[in-house]
Amino acid sequence: MISALRGTVLRVSGSSAVIEVGGVGFDVTLTPAHTLSLRVGHEASVVTSLIVREDSLSLFGFVDHDSLDLFVLLTGVTGVGPKSAMGVLAELSPAQIAIAVAQEDDAVFRKVSGIGPKTAKLIVLSLAGKVAIYAATTAAPKEVTGSVRDDVLAALVGLGWNEKAAEAGLDAVLLHASDDETASVQALLRLALTELGPRNPGGSR
Repeated sequence: MISALRGTVLRVSGSSAVIEVGGVGFDVTLTPAHTLSLRVGHEASVVTSLIVREDSLSLFGFVDHDSLDLFVLLTGVTGVGPKSAMGVLAELSPAQIAIAVAQEDDAVFRKVSGIGPKTAKLIVLSLAGKVAIYAATTAAPKEVTGSVRDDVLAALVGLGWNEKAAEAGLDAVLLHASDDETASVQALLRLALTELGPRNPGGSR
């Protein structure tokens, strides 16, 4: 099993790169954003997943273990192959995936090429309870007083968001909120609504 690569970038294309390790060039499929971060002649490190098929060996690369873990979870969903899973990761951050699953919003997955309505619903159902941690993947949330957090969560629930979606959205916001924003209910609420999106998911669920 090839679980990681570290070497010199020999070639970069739209969704793949060739990385030389010990004189061997490995062709790795990446998201377009990931390939844009690489430079030919420079060193790169990627965590990888090797997909073995009867007629092929395909290597998929990721910027971190969270993205790899989500890739594994997505490919475990019926109807989601490696290419479709990479498509999801190309369109959505780990936090956005966690929020979409928490609020049972399959529409965001339907926007990914190759994923239809049935498969999108299966993604939400299959990943429920498994991806909440990815709402806060890049750093620990800033400290915020319990009263401010509780007031923001209460406001979000009052606006129609379910509690899990509200918590995921708030945790994602706390990763990049300033100290002044973490002290303000109004500022945090505004950021959380921006993170969650403009639509009201409806408390009727």
